Amino acid sequence: MKGIILGAAAIVGAAVAVQAGETAYFYRRTMKRNKAKVETTMKMAGTDWSQHMPFIEERKAQMLAHPHEDVYCMSMDGLKLHGTYFPGEGEKLVICFHGYTSEGMKDNIGYSGYYLPRGYGMLLVDARAHGTSEGTYIGFGCLDRYDALQWIQWAVGKCGTDTEILLHGTSMGAATVLMTSALNLPPQVKGIISDCAFTSPKEVFTHVLHSMYHLPAFPLIQLADFINRRKAGYGMDECNAAREIKKAKVPILFVHGDADTFVPVSMCEKIYQNCPAPKRKLIVKGAAHAESYYKDTKQYEKELDEFTGGLLK
Repeated sequence: MKGIILGAAAIVGAAVAVQAGETAYFYRRTMKRNKAKVETTMKMAGTDWSQHMPFIEERKAQMLAHPHEDVYCMSMDGLKLHGTYFPGEGEKLVICFHGYTSEGMKDNIGYSGYYLPRGYGMLLVDARAHGTSEGTYIGFGCLDRYDALQWIQWAVGKCGTDTEILLHGTSMGAATVLMTSALNLPPQVKGIISDCAFTSPKEVFTHVLHSMYHLPAFPLIQLADFINRRKAGYGMDECNAAREIKKAKVPILFVHGDADTFVPVSMCEKIYQNCPAPKRKLIVKGAAHAESYYKDTKQYEKELDEFTGGLLK
């Protein structure tokens, strides 16, 4: 009997060790700076960016021809955050928030072809633990929403109290701006554009584990949640855009591609239904993750025109 008990204990111990190892690997690959790789994210997202590169390169050259400068602000927990600021011709400013493992000067290249010719200033920020912003642990919107508030305050200080601000986010950046909508926003923030937002890190990684790796989320997500609370200071479902949006007051434009396999369009529908603020929705047919603007630029810009027409002077 003693031998049976010892053998069972050894099996359980080995299983626990394997699970702990899997959790540690998953956690490092998804939550830590320099371990979460853009190549892995692009593979998971499944968007074929090669077909859009000529358009993106043309927009990038046009964007960089505009005057711009590196700017910085401090997060509430003492991180130095970086952004790139393009002055506008008037009082309109859009603050852009990029996706997971990306940078401000990557995800927002396409949008520059809409905003800059219309006289908007643009502030393209690097999220914490991305680009040249400081930070070890990725915020997934839960921490980044407070960073967004700091950038809004920076923008008002830079551009004046008459500034009219839009927040435009893609993927993780979209989750960030939706979570920010629940906070006490200054009156300069007039509207929010959310492009392919997820509800929470817990729900999007559960979807990825099921759909792409055919793995159960339990207990991997629960263990990662425990680790993240200790290391990064927030839970994997502590801040959920579908819950936070219930406190939104400023108008919101929701955009999502119906061919998005990374962040399913059902997340957009769930968030949209919970939003009590004035809202619009654009579902782009055939668009994969973060591809909506490039898949149907004309319709996307038409929606932006109609959305901002009643908001800004």
